[in-house]
Amino acid sequence: MDVTAIISVAFLGSLGHCIGMCGGFVMAYSSAKIDSSSSSAHQFLSHVIYNIGRISAYVLLGTLFGALGLLFTFSAQISGYFYFVAGIIMVLMGLSMMGKIKFLTSLESNIAFHPQIKKIFSHLIHTKTLTSFYGLGLLNGFLPCGLVYFFLATAATSGSIVQGAMTMALFGLATMPAMLGLGYVVGFLKGNGFRELMIKLASLIIIAYGIYMSYIGFAAVVQ
Repeated sequence: MDVTAIISVAFLGSLGHCIGMCGGFVMAYSSAKIDSSSSSAHQFLSHVIYNIGRISAYVLLGTLFGALGLLFTFSAQISGYFYFVAGIIMVLMGLSMMGKIKFLTSLESNIAFHPQIKKIFSHLIHTKTLTSFYGLGLLNGFLPCGLVYFFLATAATSGSIVQGAMTMALFGLATMPAMLGLGYVVGFLKGNGFRELMIKLASLIIIAYGIYMSYIGFAAVVQ
């Protein structure tokens, strides 16, 4: 597991893709659930609990995909096919993040705005308990996201439940700074020039890593 690559891509992606995808989500609950008169400590705790919920969802997904990855470790050839396909998917995700193609974009939007999802969101957004912040984070974590798919593919290729969970935990932790700071520096993070630069950097890293994984898979298959 390449910890440096995971943290780098996740952090850069959080300043680009995550701000765009989850920014409205964070600003909605911040406006509806957090009173400006409440203490700074309470506001900070609310955001932290929300992010813990989000990371919890990622860890659960990472555990599941790590377990699924075990199914592809029975032979080098099957594992090679899986690496090759996962690498191609990562390249498509990177191109999609750059706006070159529309890969998974419609899926993200359709599921995120599903009536049942909106019903759950409406219930949680109108509840001001600390546990409701955890629920919102959990909901956000399970919503479709191209960047999350990339890391889930990485978790699956690890072929390990533990490494799958750790991959997604690191991803969640690396995206926390941007998500926690969104309410304070939203103007800077959503600036077109800065956001586009971060998206391009994260996209290029994802594409390069996808090509590398496809190469590993191809080499394993032709051996």
